[in-house]
Amino acid sequence: MENKSPVLNYFKNTWNAKGVKQIISVLVGTLVLVVVFASINPNFVNNLNIRNMIREMAPYIVIGIGQGFVLITGNIDLSIGSVYGASSMISASLMANNGVSPIWAILIALLVSVVIGFVNGQLVSRFKLPPFIATLGTMFVGRGIAYMANNARPTDNISVGIGKEVADGFQKFFYGSTFGILSSTILIALVVWVIAWLFLSKTKYGRHVYAVGSNKEAAKLSGVNVGSTTTMAFMISAFCAGFAGIIGVAQTSSGSLGAGTSYEMYAVAVAVIGGISTLGGAGLLQGVIVGSMMWVVLQRGLTLINLNDSYQMILLGFVVVIAVGADVLMRKLGANKQKKLTLNDGNKLRDSS
Repeated sequence: MENKSPVLNYFKNTWNAKGVKQIISVLVGTLVLVVVFASINPNFVNNLNIRNMIREMAPYIVIGIGQGFVLITGNIDLSIGSVYGASSMISASLMANNGVSPIWAILIALLVSVVIGFVNGQLVSRFKLPPFIATLGTMFVGRGIAYMANNARPTDNISVGIGKEVADGFQKFFYGSTFGILSSTILIALVVWVIAWLFLSKTKYGRHVYAVGSNKEAAKLSGVNVGSTTTMAFMISAFCAGFAGIIGVAQTSSGSLGAGTSYEMYAVAVAVIGGISTLGGAGLLQGVIVGSMMWVVLQRGLTLINLNDSYQMILLGFVVVIAVGADVLMRKLGANKQKKLTLNDGNKLRDSS
């Protein structure tokens, strides 16, 4: 007799949902890595290291969200690291050099970030530039803005301009406060994630994002404004990168010219590891959290076992290539399976007639 328990049906439907199996697989893989690193160096699982790893996940979650939106539309954003750097340098320069309050410095930095995102979206959707080329160009523009913000020099400590009390409050809000093993940084990142998840999964715009990534022409015929959907995705990505840059300033109390270097690749890594497809139209934002978790565990673990930095970079590079390659392979296998099912259905129809 068929079991119709609503609870069992819920878990069955959840398990069968696209992307859930990938997320669970990554969680299991992360736990295995934790066991391996802890067996090599027991300090890996002490309270301080766990607290630091959770805090370090925050910027990866935020930039992974932005890259996730862009990837689901079938594009890629290579300007994330430079937007991160521009935002951190602009906000830190305004606070350190001009005494601008943190609120206004944050708003101005985020405005510049979103403008870069808008330009990316227009270059891709209106002028039909390949996203790789368009965002490669704005990657250099963003880094140039970061250098211009303080005449190609790192900024002073932000307390020089806004005073120690205000600077301490800014840092405490974005980076310093702790609640057990959780920091204010990760809580803020999770709030951003919840808003993004609601936007992607519960709104018409979110459905349009998946539609554009699955098939642009079909989406267009269905009445979806492909251009505005794509542009908005790039603006969300730039906002997230800029916001992560603000968190970076709170962490270091200053702006660095190299801030955000390689973050565009980290964003791709955490999104793809978490199951968001580089081919568009598939993936869940929940994957960004588990992808960030695995990425931080890998980075921390390799450092604590004293693996040479060069080998760390090579190994992490292989992880990205394997994740992307697995995604492409699974999509091809899925497409072939669907093609076979379609052919079988057609044969059955012919036989019955």
